[in-house]
Amino acid sequence: MSDLSENTPIQETKKSNKGLIIIIVALAALLIAALVIYNIRENDLKEKSRAETMVAYSRLDSINNQMEQKIIEIRDLGGNVDELTLIKDSLELEKESLLQDRVRTSKQIRTLKSRVEGYRELLVMKDTEISELKKVNEELVVENKELKTERNELNQTIRAAKKAEEKLNEKVQIASRLEAENIKVAALNQKGKAKEDEFRARQIDKVKVEFNIAKNDVAPVSGKEILMRIIDDNENVLFDVARGSGTFVLDGKETFYTAKQEILFDNSQQVVSFLYDKGSEYVPGRYIMEIYTDGYLMGSKSFRVK
Repeated sequence: MSDLSENTPIQETKKSNKGLIIIIVALAALLIAALVIYNIRENDLKEKSRAETMVAYSRLDSINNQMEQKIIEIRDLGGNVDELTLIKDSLELEKESLLQDRVRTSKQIRTLKSRVEGYRELLVMKDTEISELKKVNEELVVENKELKTERNELNQTIRAAKKAEEKLNEKVQIASRLEAENIKVAALNQKGKAKEDEFRARQIDKVKVEFNIAKNDVAPVSGKEILMRIIDDNENVLFDVARGSGTFVLDGKETFYTAKQEILFDNSQQVVSFLYDKGSEYVPGRYIMEIYTDGYLMGSKSFRVK
């Protein structure tokens, strides 16, 4: 009897260890399964992005070939191909970029699709121009008296084509607009301690605004004027010329900005920050901070002063 009682704790310990091992193995199996599922999803997303990018490449390649044919036809008919040649050169660079980086974000894929549609519209316009050029050339051979009338019709077509091209340029300009992301508004007290989103008026020594500019492969590297507006509850812009405030044109009207700075946009998701000293106590209420460049809104964020 004494031998059995001595072995019982050992047996219980073995059972306990065995149960613990089973739990550890089960948890490890769950972790491995989760990692496998995550990797599969990531790979699926990358494969989908690659597939969509290659579809876009294929479409651009087809458009490029059609555009080359249009250039030959228009040149043979005596038309001007300078602008179309420049667009074709730009398209070639875009194709090379797609081959170098085949994984694109959903936003970049949407932008690509939008530009493909724009190129297609351009080809349609060039078909119209080619048709009119052929018509003019044929009628010049038959009767020179109709030259003036045909030229007028051609001019109308060209004007219509220019309007359509202007619309296309507008689409490109919209796609190249910059966007502010990760916007933060913080109040700094006299010791430099920061607090975000909601502050007490007596605790605000300066207001710090910080954000980064989202990547945009359509936008060119260039100098930009970044304007900040802080608007109070009564829709008044905080304005003080002595502290860097001024005016700019927004929607055709002259309006105030609170502060501005000049940067070089380099498509590196660079961080931009403003440190604004109002010089007097803030009136309690809700404020809206807006960021502009080139006459359009890049982003905004609200904060409250108690």
